[in-house]
Amino acid sequence: MSRDPESNRPTITRLKAHCLLSSSHESLLATTVLLILVVDEERRSRTNHLKEISIIVYAYYLLQVLKMAQESMEGMFISQQTIGSVLCCLCGISMQPNAANMCVKCLRSQVDITEGLQRHLIIYHCPDCNSYLQPPKTWIKANLESKELLTFCIKRLKNLNKVRLVHAEFIWTEPHSKRIKVKLRVQKEVLHGAILEQAYIVEYVQTDRLCESCSRVQANPDQWEASVQVRQHASHRRTFFYLEQLILKHDAAVRAIRIKQMDQGIDFFFGNRSHAVKFVEFLGNVVPIQSRDDKQLVSHDLKSNKYSYKYTFSVEISPICREDLICLPPKVARGLGNLGPLVLCTKISNSIMLFDPFTLRQSYLNANQYWGMPFKSLLSSRQLVEYIILNVEVESSVVSVGGSKYCLAEAQVARVSDFGKNDNIFHIKTHLGHLLSPGDYALGYDLYGANCNDLELDKYKNLVLPEAILVKKSYEEKHQKKRGKPRSWKLKTLNMEVDNPKSRAEEDKRNTEYEEFLRDLEENPDLRFNISLYRNKEYQPSEVASVTDGGDVPSVPLEELLADLDLSDEDEDGDENAGNADDMRE
Repeated sequence: MSRDPESNRPTITRLKAHCLLSSSHESLLATTVLLILVVDEERRSRTNHLKEISIIVYAYYLLQVLKMAQESMEGMFISQQTIGSVLCCLCGISMQPNAANMCVKCLRSQVDITEGLQRHLIIYHCPDCNSYLQPPKTWIKANLESKELLTFCIKRLKNLNKVRLVHAEFIWTEPHSKRIKVKLRVQKEVLHGAILEQAYIVEYVQTDRLCESCSRVQANPDQWEASVQVRQHASHRRTFFYLEQLILKHDAAVRAIRIKQMDQGIDFFFGNRSHAVKFVEFLGNVVPIQSRDDKQLVSHDLKSNKYSYKYTFSVEISPICREDLICLPPKVARGLGNLGPLVLCTKISNSIMLFDPFTLRQSYLNANQYWGMPFKSLLSSRQLVEYIILNVEVESSVVSVGGSKYCLAEAQVARVSDFGKNDNIFHIKTHLGHLLSPGDYALGYDLYGANCNDLELDKYKNLVLPEAILVKKSYEEKHQKKRGKPRSWKLKTLNMEVDNPKSRAEEDKRNTEYEEFLRDLEENPDLRFNISLYRNKEYQPSEVASVTDGGDVPSVPLEELLADLDLSDEDEDGDENAGNADDMRE
């Protein structure tokens, strides 16, 4: 009895869905039944269209059946691998097999990977400068249990390249024992590819020996080879205060064997000419200088043809200082785009920044340009006069010039010394319109009462001088209220020889100039950007702030202060005892 082919289609559809959703074994059975029905349908079909479809379906499902059959056959022969155990060839204990067929204890007893490595070593230490000799002639400064000392100790070991260094750390020893112990952990491949790791201790014996510079100082403090004489012909020492902080931050004078403060500068003495040359190069990168050098024959040996010289480097810093009022020579003004001629010096680095307070224009003058046509200041910061602001009328919006903000304004000012005594009121133009308000104080140059004898000023026939030029806002009254109170920060100083002041007035002048330098650091963030300020441990802020302390006075934020750490202090335990061996190789 024949069956209608159309009646098989629902069955075929259900079998297809079942093949896709069922497991592998059930899908294999359903696919077999499906193939039988498809073949039967093909035999009964009379149309070419159904014949082509049945052939495609037949081929597809035949491939699927073969694939599942192959997977099922492979799964029948998969077995789980188990790691067996063997007996040690020496002691006979059960263990997992390895390339040597020995347990760890027996392997260590048979093989010593530290054989041939140094365990005792003598190092030379300079007690004066706390440095260690790196043969043949290099001296390295390092503190106890520091990374620098650990690196030095590892580099002194020979044959360490035969093993792989994994870890290194210090073992504490008495500081006066002249012993340094370092624990090293190394690895090496032994006996058919087995990797053995072992730790051992290296003992270093310190032998005191003065380095070349210290021995020269001990024998004769004046036995130097090169000296750098830094001079500036200015009426104050604020440039040297700032230069001192730059030298400290960059350790530029760390090779100096002696530093002496002179009348108009500082002398640096070095034990080697190359150290002096490097120091002169540093000065040329931070201040505008001109230098020349000379040498003097000390002794010579005709037999060996050896000569001994003393070298002297004379360095002159530009007399132009920050906040100075300058009258530019006509040729220099034309070279700077007709700047000025009356300009203010706002910044000193390896170049001089000149600012026109009437047009808000600025320009840079490098050292070569300045010394090619040098000029002097018309008035210096020691001649600043305090003014009181009576009225301010802003003329323009605030603009940014060279990282600083300025605003042109018309102002009515009067000298504080004349206020209440006469009716002298000056109508001036200022660039501090965004900072000044009626009742504020400002420091400026009094051109109305100043006696300006300058050759460059006489070259400008039609130049009309203003009555006053304001330079900066003044906080003198509020500084007076805080006089004598400690600051929350402090500065480090160079270890230099300072002559005793000849008189009381000279000592007061030096203290006043240093106090003005500290105030400049508080008021000018750009000035303290390149130097390091440290927290004052002795500073104790009052619990109740007084309104009379001058809260509006600029101060140094706490986040800009550095911790004053003394790594040579034996009472502090801040040094790390361990270091990564990978870092030590660099």
